[in-house]
Amino acid sequence: MKRQKRDRFQRAYVHGYKAGVSGRSRDDCPSQDINLREYWMSGWREGRGDQWSGMTGVSGIHKNPMVI
Repeated sequence: MKRQKRDRFQRAYVHGYKAGVSGRSRDDCPSQDINLREYWMSGWREGRGDQWSGMTGVSGIHKNPMVI
């Protein structure tokens, strides 16, 4: 069975979201590429917003960024 190649930007967004929702700092962005960093920061911002709104754990399970 062939595996689809994952989109780098989608992966950066998801990793940023996970970092934001877990409360990590935005300085933890692993990428130096400006485009990947932009997607990571976008995910991080949304994740932080969700954390502040209380959508962590079971209450935030419907907010899975992989579904987007």
